[in-house]
Amino acid sequence: MSRGLTRTRILEAAIAYIDTHGPASLTMRRLGSHLGVEAMALYRHVAGKDQLLAAVVDGLIDELLDDPRIIAGADSWEEYLRTVAHAMRGLETDHPRAFPLIATRPPEAPWLRPPLRSIRWVEHFLSSLLSHGFSPRQAVRAYKAFTSFLLGALLLEAASRGGEIPPVANDSKGASAATEDPTHHPTVMELSDLLSADHADCEFSEGLDSLIERLRLPGG
Repeated sequence: MSRGLTRTRILEAAIAYIDTHGPASLTMRRLGSHLGVEAMALYRHVAGKDQLLAAVVDGLIDELLDDPRIIAGADSWEEYLRTVAHAMRGLETDHPRAFPLIATRPPEAPWLRPPLRSIRWVEHFLSSLLSHGFSPRQAVRAYKAFTSFLLGALLLEAASRGGEIPPVANDSKGASAATEDPTHHPTVMELSDLLSADHADCEFSEGLDSLIERLRLPGG
């Protein structure tokens, strides 16, 4: 029976199914069976598997903003980065099979970078660093470097825990796929030009230089 079936219940069931079986095996029919309903009952709440996976990713990421460690705030930018990193690592640890979706699903805008890939998270991250004295350019640079570090480290961990790394989905709609109005987020709007700037080559070189310097240290 579909009585009592809600979008929230469907998403929770989808996450539980993915945690057990992985996203590749998820179908609307199997999820319906998991919930004890016909697959058609699910379509009253989600348009299909693609929208379902997008909602799973959005839910996991935005739920992290309610983590008590994030809500508590931080006394320094170093503490803030450590707090966010450990909270995100906790998400990956709890959901290693779902975490690769966070890396490979198309984001709402091309300058959003997984795993902090929602506009709400970018607003939180940038405004927090600005409040700790970062300049706009420094804050955006930190966002790009920090997300690159998190993504690489946590995808490796997820893979070691059974997470499958699928190819990145190609979203031909690009930025038009955004589901949330960025004008509601003033820091994102103010720094949109910096967020959109492409410095991938420089960032890669700096990351490589940093790695080399660390390797030069005793025990590195």
